Amino acid sequence: MAPNPLASAFAKYVMEARVAETGLVTPTMRRIRLATETPIAFPYRAGQHIRVQINDPLSVYGILRPAETLRTYTIWELGQDRRSLELRAHLYGGDGIGLRWAQEAAPGDTVTFWWPQGDFFTRDDAPFHLFAGDETASAAFGPMVRALGEDARVHGVLESESAEHDPPMPGPHELRRAHRRGAPAASSRTLLAAVAGLELPGNTGAAYLAGEARTCQMIRDYLVRERNWPRKAIKVKPFWTPGKRGLH
Repeated sequence: MAPNPLASAFAKYVMEARVAETGLVTPTMRRIRLATETPIAFPYRAGQHIRVQINDPLSVYGILRPAETLRTYTIWELGQDRRSLELRAHLYGGDGIGLRWAQEAAPGDTVTFWWPQGDFFTRDDAPFHLFAGDETASAAFGPMVRALGEDARVHGVLESESAEHDPPMPGPHELRRAHRRGAPAASSRTLLAAVAGLELPGNTGAAYLAGEARTCQMIRDYLVRERNWPRKAIKVKPFWTPGKRGLH
């Protein structure tokens, strides 16, 4: 069979890895560590993601059904030798290809992934940083907060269903925790109220909102209308919303 001409054109953006280790972080979050034979040479900033290839996007099937080929996962940690990376996947409801992969990935499995991308990372010149999101946001917030360093001024809220579902976060900064306790995660009034209760040093910082799409929009609108934040100071990363697949 003749080689796919598209494959060679995109080869520089793709790497092969194997699943080295998996385990639960919380009852609804799984970590998946990938190992590579050669160092990961792609540029990377904390908060960026990779795209795991579940079905070949360059195949006839992939061209006809592009939404059923790649799924996005934020890099939780890149190994110091750049030969490994850890992903954290939230095991939310549904039956999509990304959820099945996150549930079933096992040590020894071969994984093809597309290089780190995305602009969801911290702003270097911000006088302070505000983070707000549900448990799915922790996969991005963890590395972003860790990369800021001890001298950064950090505020924020991380929401989950209950304390049992609180994803652990790296130091040195702590985010306030909020618990839904059965309230809806979509259009979350719990998270909005927690953000409204924060004492912030003005509106000159940088805000990072991630998680359910409608909740992110509500909090962005609150910051703009009630706290007079400029829209350009707020970054939004919708990871999921009911009824829509493939966001993250």
